[in-house]
Amino acid sequence: MQTWLSIDEFSKLIGKSIAEVDALCQKGDLEYKIENDSKFIEATLGTQAIVPSSNEVEIIEKGSVLERTVGTILNLHEKVLASKDETLDSLRNENEFLKESLLSMQELYNEDRKTVDTLQKQLKITQDELEFMRRKYKLMWGKVVDKAK
Repeated sequence: MQTWLSIDEFSKLIGKSIAEVDALCQKGDLEYKIENDSKFIEATLGTQAIVPSSNEVEIIEKGSVLERTVGTILNLHEKVLASKDETLDSLRNENEFLKESLLSMQELYNEDRKTVDTLQKQLKITQDELEFMRRKYKLMWGKVVDKAK
């Protein structure tokens, strides 16, 4: 089904002047007929011929905005990735430092434990020697040690 509009109506519909619409007719971009000294444009095919050219301009404009938006998003994404990598490196370094600190503390603990064991053995030996000396002096000097206590 074809819809025929006068050239005046068609020019208002597409937002172009009558001269521009007439030029499109002469180029063969629009289908037209002349009745009673009036030019009629086939609206369905005519708008399809006109709309893509105006859409292309919008698409180009939108494309450049889209490209800038995508570029901005990609730039932000790269910055986020770089920041994430820096954070991960920082956490790895911190974890390595903490691991080394724990190992160092464990070594110190083991050395302190050995020192405590050695001191306990020496204390036991010293207490045994002291007890031996008390018994020896008690046998030798019996009453003197008892009075000192």
